[in-house]
Amino acid sequence: MTGIRQQTDPELLTLIAQGNTDAFNEIHDRYFDDIFRAAYNVLRDREVCLDIVQEVMLWFWEHRSGHQIRNLRGYLLMAVKYQSANYIRSLKVRDHFPLDNIENIQDNSGLTMEMKELQGIIKSFTSKLPDRCREVFKMSREQHLSNKEIAQKLGISEKTVSVQILRALTKLKSELGNNYFWASFFI
Repeated sequence: MTGIRQQTDPELLTLIAQGNTDAFNEIHDRYFDDIFRAAYNVLRDREVCLDIVQEVMLWFWEHRSGHQIRNLRGYLLMAVKYQSANYIRSLKVRDHFPLDNIENIQDNSGLTMEMKELQGIIKSFTSKLPDRCREVFKMSREQHLSNKEIAQKLGISEKTVSVQILRALTKLKSELGNNYFWASFFI
């Protein structure tokens, strides 16, 4: 589509709602630096920030038909800040309650059962993934390796790692539904 760069944000949002990938790519290019910088100012970890920006943009694309956004830049900045805060929170939770040892947590509130159930669903889900996708997903979510570290260990490109993680998260979201999707980032 010619002239996509001249489109306003509302015009691009309308095109994105119709599934226009050129409009999505323009928004990505237009706001990537801003949202990456927002995450980096908080986390100071390039790889983690790239992952967060990627996850926000994936979520933005997958929910394109339901957007009612007045200020696109502000919306994306808030989404990245929220994900950055969740990342920090998850680090604190992992320090106090390693998810690998979740069966050792005693909790009368039912949280343990929900987490075990979710962990079981995700374990079952990952066993159904293709071998490479499963390996990359586990390294990312269980070993908490960055895309760069995974790429180096497996001798593949970071882009391939990103694609495999996106593929797994998209399938997981489909299996779990919208309510449990963000929980996958903590498992």
